[in-house]
This record gives sequence, structure tokens and C-alpha cells, in this order.
Amino acid sequence: MEINVSQPVHPLIPTIQHLLKKIDRLGLSLSSHRDIESLLVRQISREIDRALPWQPGHSTNTAALVMLIGQTIGLTSPELHDLRLAALLHDIGLLLLPPHLPTGRCFLDAESYRTLQSHPRRGAELLEPFSFLRKASVLIAHHHEHWDGSGYPFGLRASFIPLGSRILAVGDAFDAIHVDRSLPIAERARVKLRILRVAAGTQFDPFLVERTAQIIMARMVEPASRSTMPRSSLT
Repeated sequence: MEINVSQPVHPLIPTIQHLLKKIDRLGLSLSSHRDIESLLVRQISREIDRALPWQPGHSTNTAALVMLIGQTIGLTSPELHDLRLAALLHDIGLLLLPPHLPTGRCFLDAESYRTLQSHPRRGAELLEPFSFLRKASVLIAHHHEHWDGSGYPFGLRASFIPLGSRILAVGDAFDAIHVDRSLPIAERARVKLRILRVAAGTQFDPFLVERTAQIIMARMVEPASRSTMPRSSLT
């Protein structure tokens, strides 16, 4: 979907489209394109996070966690690459929402919430035309679907939701859950995991929630130098 810059969307969108076109046309060899794509998309994700100031570092933190989940359950290298790109760009649809729409940790009326629910679809439509993001865009489109079918934008349920989207849903939620920062890091992580477990089987794939819990608790007891996940992902 080519976004008309005259539409009331975030001014960052045309810049992002231009950068994505440049990446799409690089014509990189198979041996190098994944590293280059990840590097450049990570730079774009930082711009997205700066444009959404209530969630600093959210895309990078989410990507780090979903990669660990994906590796743990045996995703292939191509699947992990698409999952990383999806995680880094999963909130781009928020920049396509009307500027007056309240976002962040704000109360939304019913109409505003319905509009907010369109952001996964809008983000996917923006990214789908770029060949290297085609699979990632599918994961983004469905990352707010719920295990019991009550999610959005399409109401898919259980295994009908792409596996990568289910992983992204868990990683996104874990990093987004707001916990009192006066608590120790380990306790904040435990609180987040309790919240995820309450929603396992309704909002989240229960198998993936338990795998995530195992990963998080293992990282809490490892020396920081051995962990591949930023400490901010745990808080």
C-alpha cells in the first residue's frame, strides 16, 4: 500500500517508505541480505520508537525476546529472520492512525478503540508491497489476534493464527506490561509472567507463554554477560 502523504498520517511515514524502497532494491546476495536488512530495519525501528515516546526501546526489546522464543522452539533461520523484522516494525501501523487519536497508556472511548484496532492491518498493508517484508507483514497483521478468537483485526483463533504472530503477541505484551519500577528487576519479571499466565489460553498461546517463562527465569539467574537479551527486556 503506497500511503498518500496528503493523508493525515505521521510525517515519518514517507521517510520510512523511502528507506524501505532502498532496502528492497539492494539486490543483495543470499549470504548477506539478512544481516543488512536486519541492521537497516533496526535503524527504522528506532525512529518508530522515538515517534512513540511512551514505549522507549520497545521494538528492540520485543525483537530480542521473540528471537529467543523462536530459537527455543526450533524456528528455521529464514523464519527467525522474518520474525525479527516483524518485531522491529510491528507498531508501524500506529503512525498511520489519525493524529488526534490518543495512544500510549490512555483511556479510549469505543470509537477510538475501534480505530486503534486497525493498526496491525494498516501496518501490514504499508509493508506488504516490499518483497523482503512480505512474510513479516503477515505476522504483523495478526499479532493482536487472541488464542480464543476474541482478538483483532480478523478474529482468528488458536493454530489459525500464524505461529510467528503468536510469538510476537507474547513478546510484545511482556515488554509492554507496565510494572512498578520501584520493584527489583526479578520481581518485575515475575509480575509480568503472572499476568501472561493469567491470559494464557484466552489471549495467548499457552505453550508459548510457558516457554517464555522458562526463558525469562533462566535469564534472571544467568550472569548479565552471558545473556543475549537486553536487561530492559526483563523490566
